[in-house]
Amino acid sequence: MKKVSLLFVAICLVVGIQAQEKVKVACVGNSITFGAGIKNRARDSYPAVLGQLLGEKYEVRNFGVSGRTLLNKGDRPYMKEECFQEALQFDPDIVIIKLGTNDTKPQNWVHQADFKRDMITLIDAFRDLSSNPEVWLCYPATAYSAEWGINDSIIVAGVIPIIAEVASEKGLRIIDLHSATAGMEENFPDKIHPNEAGAKIMARTVYKALTGKETASVEGDLSVQKGCCKAKVLVAGLP
Repeated sequence: MKKVSLLFVAICLVVGIQAQEKVKVACVGNSITFGAGIKNRARDSYPAVLGQLLGEKYEVRNFGVSGRTLLNKGDRPYMKEECFQEALQFDPDIVIIKLGTNDTKPQNWVHQADFKRDMITLIDAFRDLSSNPEVWLCYPATAYSAEWGINDSIIVAGVIPIIAEVASEKGLRIIDLHSATAGMEENFPDKIHPNEAGAKIMARTVYKALTGKETASVEGDLSVQKGCCKAKVLVAGLP
């Protein structure tokens, strides 16, 4: 009888531990993911708001780094960053990739022929993880000016078609943040980075894609996020 009771307790402990495991979400991107220009990015960046929307069963981490490109021949390649390695070590269950804005700069888009290959390299790095994560590709947010060399025309005619092609070939789903952020220039004070209102719209768009549900208003604070990008020094003016 005593052995049976101990076995029952052990089973309950195991079940309890499993029940407490959270779905880990890695948000990969540039300064728009990082939360550039947002005063309290630990609460109001799009990954932070997404974490609030998803709730306690999820752990959302922000792996955005300002000014980074998807292109490995770009001026600041994301895949050469420590934050990329930390995103892999996080062993996520879901990965949301939002890169491509900085790739439209003239010095980077000259390497456009490598964009598809480098995107596949990034995707495969995550899909090779033991967690076998679900990878989502995002169309870049709308850019409302050519500030810092960023070009929305290239996003529309160059970056988005390649992302769509890769998604089709790899069997991945797309989150259209370009359409979601269109027609709201007032939410992009410097014409490139969203403010708190813009970040909420992005978060709700991602939330709906992941869950199929609409969202209510987001209230309250979010505990400080972990991960290398919390401590990254923001370089002013870099998306």
